[in-house]
Amino acid sequence: MSSPDHENVSSVSTDNSHEEVDNNSAADEDTKPGAVICLSNNEVKSCAVVKYSAAPPPATYALLQEKTDLKLPPANWLRESAQLGSAGTTMLGSSSKSKPFSSFGMAYDFIDSIGNDVDVVSDSENIKKLLKIPYSKSHVSMAVHRVGRTLLLDELDIQELFMRSSQTGDWKWLKEFYQRLIDQKWQRKKKSKEHWYEKAILSKFLYYSINGNDAAEPVPSDGCAEAEEGCGSAEYGPSWPATFSSSTSEADQPTIAKEERVGNSYALGHVTPVPKEQNLPTLFNEGENSQGLRNDFVRNILWTFEDIHMLVGSNMPIFGGGRYPAVSLRLRDNNKPINILTGIDYWLDNLMCNVPELVMCFHVNGIVQKYEMIKTEDIPDLENSTFSTRVVKDIAQNILSFLKSNCTKEGHTYWLFKASGSDIVKLYDLTTLCEEAPEEKCQNPFTLPVAVLLYKVASNMMLKKTQNSKHYGTIRTLLLNCVKLLDEEKHPQIIASAHYMLSELFQLDDSSEEEGDGESLRNGGSEDSYSEDDDEEDDDEGDESCSYATSSQPPQDCKAVAVIKSVGELSVPEKYKSTYKIRPNCSFPVSQDKEEKCRLVLSYVLKGLKAVDSSIKKESDLPAADPNTPIPLKYEESGAKAVEKEIALLLDRAAPCGEGLKLPMRSGMLPGSWQHQMKLQLFLKASKAYYVLSEAATNLLKYGRALRYIKLALQCHDAYCAISSGLHPRVLLFHSQCLCLCGDVQLMLAQNASNRAAYLEEYNYQTRDDQEILHCLHRESSCQAFNMATELATDPEHQLFVSSKCYEAAHDLLNSEPLKNLGQEQLDQVLKRLGNIRNEMGVFYMNQAAALQTEKQGVRRMVSAAEQELWKKSFSYFEKGMQNFDAISDSVNKALLLCNIGRLMRICAQAHCAMTTDQSRGEFSPEEALYYNKAVDYYQRAMKCLGSRESHAAVWDSVNWELSTTYFTLATLLQDYAPLSRKAQEQIEREVTEAMMKSLRYCDLQTESARQPLYQYRAATIHHRLASMYHSCYRNQVGNESLRKQHRSLAELHYSKAVRLFLNLSDAPCELLRTLLERVAFAEFTMAGQSSSAVKLKTLTGALETMRETSHAFKLIHKELQEQQQKEAAALENTVNPDESSEAFDSPASSGLNTEEVVKLIGVFEPSFSFLLLQLVKLSTASKRKPSSKEEEQVKLYKQVYSRLLRAEKNAPLIQRVSLYLELLAQLSPPAETDDTGPSV
Repeated sequence: MSSPDHENVSSVSTDNSHEEVDNNSAADEDTKPGAVICLSNNEVKSCAVVKYSAAPPPATYALLQEKTDLKLPPANWLRESAQLGSAGTTMLGSSSKSKPFSSFGMAYDFIDSIGNDVDVVSDSENIKKLLKIPYSKSHVSMAVHRVGRTLLLDELDIQELFMRSSQTGDWKWLKEFYQRLIDQKWQRKKKSKEHWYEKAILSKFLYYSINGNDAAEPVPSDGCAEAEEGCGSAEYGPSWPATFSSSTSEADQPTIAKEERVGNSYALGHVTPVPKEQNLPTLFNEGENSQGLRNDFVRNILWTFEDIHMLVGSNMPIFGGGRYPAVSLRLRDNNKPINILTGIDYWLDNLMCNVPELVMCFHVNGIVQKYEMIKTEDIPDLENSTFSTRVVKDIAQNILSFLKSNCTKEGHTYWLFKASGSDIVKLYDLTTLCEEAPEEKCQNPFTLPVAVLLYKVASNMMLKKTQNSKHYGTIRTLLLNCVKLLDEEKHPQIIASAHYMLSELFQLDDSSEEEGDGESLRNGGSEDSYSEDDDEEDDDEGDESCSYATSSQPPQDCKAVAVIKSVGELSVPEKYKSTYKIRPNCSFPVSQDKEEKCRLVLSYVLKGLKAVDSSIKKESDLPAADPNTPIPLKYEESGAKAVEKEIALLLDRAAPCGEGLKLPMRSGMLPGSWQHQMKLQLFLKASKAYYVLSEAATNLLKYGRALRYIKLALQCHDAYCAISSGLHPRVLLFHSQCLCLCGDVQLMLAQNASNRAAYLEEYNYQTRDDQEILHCLHRESSCQAFNMATELATDPEHQLFVSSKCYEAAHDLLNSEPLKNLGQEQLDQVLKRLGNIRNEMGVFYMNQAAALQTEKQGVRRMVSAAEQELWKKSFSYFEKGMQNFDAISDSVNKALLLCNIGRLMRICAQAHCAMTTDQSRGEFSPEEALYYNKAVDYYQRAMKCLGSRESHAAVWDSVNWELSTTYFTLATLLQDYAPLSRKAQEQIEREVTEAMMKSLRYCDLQTESARQPLYQYRAATIHHRLASMYHSCYRNQVGNESLRKQHRSLAELHYSKAVRLFLNLSDAPCELLRTLLERVAFAEFTMAGQSSSAVKLKTLTGALETMRETSHAFKLIHKELQEQQQKEAAALENTVNPDESSEAFDSPASSGLNTEEVVKLIGVFEPSFSFLLLQLVKLSTASKRKPSSKEEEQVKLYKQVYSRLLRAEKNAPLIQRVSLYLELLAQLSPPAETDDTGPSV
């Protein structure tokens, strides 16, 4: 189009008021809004905005002198004139015949308005013809198409169509249908000579009006005749495109494919629209001009008539002059009065074109008589042509409602037909009729323009980033209908592009996508942007005016979609109420199931790939493959080297190539072609879909399925690399995510080796779509670059290694030049994963070393080379992991790795345990001490790394426990296997005491946690061991009395602390009993060294008090023995009645009590208890002074207990013996303490 010049048209109103319209909202991006006129005469409201005008500013018309002979042509006649527009090169004037695709040309230029803002797009002549239906007997034949809420109206010239049918044989089915049901005696009707005479006179008048003061120069009569004759023949010139039944020859196919380009190159992540400079009509087989798809109107106007919004094309010439800056010029025969049809014609033209005044030139037999000026709002009141504007408004609303209620299917061509002289208007669905014709298919010339328009509207909506999610349902409907209309063999590019856009509707990487506004297809949605079922229900309930073909109609009407029984009904206000419902989101399937969404995406990607492949000729060079059979993959190398080789190749691909691809690719596809651009996008989309599927499967713990999906994702990427000259940074970023996910899956598989059979079954399963997509990938690449990384191995070590290499490759990608400034956040995540996998590998090798050590336990052995190699590997991975966590300042995970290294050092220490010749444990070796001290060092570094418990309580507690355990183990080994051959006894005791106290310092007895009982038990054990050590020193120390006293006091202190801590534990009765018995033995040894009877008696009385404390331990033992008895009885009963209670076998049959240990301790308890009682009796009776009555009773009690203890049955059951001890101890207790006595014997 030329640069737009706009009309400066004044506003006209009966009440002299003006109404402004927001031009910015309606203006096209390439045009400026035109002037606005708003008319309101209390009957109708009309507002027009000139969206585009190719005409120059209106020039003043030439006022012809009276008696001017219009039969004589002016000198400028039939010369091109910008003022007259297309009327200047034809003899049709303002009533020029509209082209069959004129509405599509406007729709292409104003794509933003289609589907939402505009109700009707059409030539102004078609609008006028529809609004004159109740007043005119003329026939009406129009094609109607629906796009969203917009209807496109075009003239359907049946006479021209059938003339073509007679010549080519096309459209026979429509011609036969027309003759059978509508006009059985159809024949071509010719225009009268009077008609052509009037057209010629009008054309000459218009040229005179722009000729100014130039004299009329007669044109030779033969030239005039030729011109008039040419006009007559031009009326029936070919304007219809060729049908699609004939296939193009192979020689023409490259040209056709080149012309069919609908989309530009597809930038990453979105779809580009059809470029404006590209001529869409080249999609057809014939030339552009013969198709009528260009917007050839002089001006395009957005006309609002009442509540109806119309995009109208007009060629009416507009002149300046008169009282207003714009007028329309009309020529009338003075002998013929203006009728109502002419008045409506003039009135509507002026409303649509913002023209406030009409200038009428009257003539008689071509001789000019006079001029008359008429305001636009006065036209309805002209004599002989009076009409009601309100009725015209009602007609417009009724026709629009009728069409919108019945033209419901996007992509279908509807035919609105009224025969000459008939009052019945019928609506047919030509698409359905065409499909029913058995011998001919795809004979509808509107198919391709409609498909392209649907595609353009959808593409335009997709580009509106801020609101496209609100229109996903509409976009999907448009694209699905577009695909339905097209033949894949002839229009593969549009079909491939449409399927790619369909896949783009599902934003796989956005968890908060706005899907909530729609309904699922499963929940009653339709594939169209309306509900046919709802329409029919509403029609049955409330719209009796829309008469569908029913059994009451004549048989010949059964093909009509809807019928207006009488044109008079159109004049009745609101006779036809629109029943259509626009629900743009109802067709968008809503699902929170990611797998379902991805499967839809992949189905669209597959269809797009098939469309692209069908357009590539070079298929004979490829081996035929059955899409149902998976293509076998080659495994030439295995192991670590193969994985490293693949990773190296991957990094080579990441570097952008200096030169683009020049040669044809494996499939024969040419670089830079639309097929190339489309495949790049489709491969990438498929890769993303498989990535999301793998991620979802990982979350569901379906690791076999996850590995299969990530393998397909990487195969798609491999094919993408094969046809790409260089990789975009965002593609590299996504690929690093794929590698990370692959590493995650391999790690999970290594950690869950027990479910390998189930994972293998998941891994080997493949859907048909997956097989066919893989087949499409193999057209461009072998897809074997990532075989080793995505193999389901049986060796956990190999899986851990592959996982590590995937993370390393992702790390190297993110550190490459293209991604240095893009993937910092992702780089931190990869470093964390690297640290984690290296920790896992370190733990794996550490556990292997521990397993080797377990196998050799109890056997004299040296540290093997295999063990040392495993230690080195484990330590190396731990160190690398710490470096990764250091890089991201992750102190918590670094502390965990330091803790693991501490554990590794302890395993090394255990491996260096010395064994004697009789296979018993030897002395504590220097190597053990070295590694235990190293372990302590790493644990302390972990504590320092954490800083405080607040940083991470769980990790802090874990490190604290391990540090305490290490010190305790070191002290225990030093104490139990003292290296007396290398160190003095005193030095060993100091080292044991120091290690024990350090372990005790890390025993957290205050914090309530799951480890608190363990800390209490350890603290009690430490005090017990220290007490035992000092007890031993006290017994063995000779000479140094002060040192003996020190050892005695320390032993007493630690025994008391150990007893107090053991008393707080309910699961350590044996330890409590042993500690108390040792304490009694300590008292007995002390007594032996005493000379005074009184002192001895005091010591023995204290020992007896300690012995009485054993009752707490015996109560716990008795309780455990009772529970054990009950379980044995229940088990015995179940062997008799196995069906009654099978659950008893599932529970543990025995308690945690060590009965052998109890028997040993009782063997110590009885003689010790007897000795105490005997010594107390002896010392009490040996006194020279007379005992008091209380003392006598005490001695008597001692004798009774001693007697019962001696007479006790030694072979009695353990529980009876324990009960006896409880009873005897209770007898010795003071009266206040005897309330809680033990069970009687």
